[in-house]
Amino acid sequence: MSTILRTDNLTKRYGSLVVTDGVSLTVNQGELHAVIGPNGAGKTTLINQISGELSSDGGRVWFDGKDITRLQAHHRARSGLLRSYQITSIFEEFTVLENATFSALAARDHVFSFWKPMLENVQGRGFAEEALDAVGLAHRASTSASELGYGERRQLELAMSLAAGPKFLLLDEPMAGMSSQESASVVQLLKKLKQRYAILLVEHDMDAVFALADRISVLVYGKVFFTGTPEEIKRNHEVRAIYLGEESAD
Repeated sequence: MSTILRTDNLTKRYGSLVVTDGVSLTVNQGELHAVIGPNGAGKTTLINQISGELSSDGGRVWFDGKDITRLQAHHRARSGLLRSYQITSIFEEFTVLENATFSALAARDHVFSFWKPMLENVQGRGFAEEALDAVGLAHRASTSASELGYGERRQLELAMSLAAGPKFLLLDEPMAGMSSQESASVVQLLKKLKQRYAILLVEHDMDAVFALADRISVLVYGKVFFTGTPEEIKRNHEVRAIYLGEESAD
């Protein structure tokens, strides 16, 4: 499989504190690669560096064959590297469809027309409707975003990412704060999406991670401690001791 995302020795420091320490990882086309680790391991900082929202003190980021290390976040997004936020960032006063349409128009300059109502843009609305259908929110298209429950808001946020035309999805804790039923629905959704997009997933729900990931990287004190398949992660005594909270048998 070809590599779509690669980081080489990515580093972020705050004074003497090294938050990400030479992180190198790859994500292949059609792969869901999960990043796990204890609180404070540097997972969200890593996502911020990859998305371009946080500059790096060292290392490089390659996406779709190009060095994007110096690209700003909005340019990375327009190249197809889309992030879904840990805290929802939807527009409360818009309907579900308007939120998704706005995202589609903002990401695609060629369909943006300031002088005409958003929903009259046939192409942008089409992208939005397709995204809402993909996440199971088509039936809520005319609902105000302010009326959505927590799980539905996370679905809408994901739909906004899809409407923007991604090649790659950065997902930071998509199941945070969800009930077990809501989490199960998102797992099923991500199983479908991983057939269409490469995904880098940061998630604390280990059942979800093991159900979804093709490979998993364990981040400890800002370093990649181990990368392997879910089965290799489960069999690694040191990983189990560090992250899964189990005593090593050795």
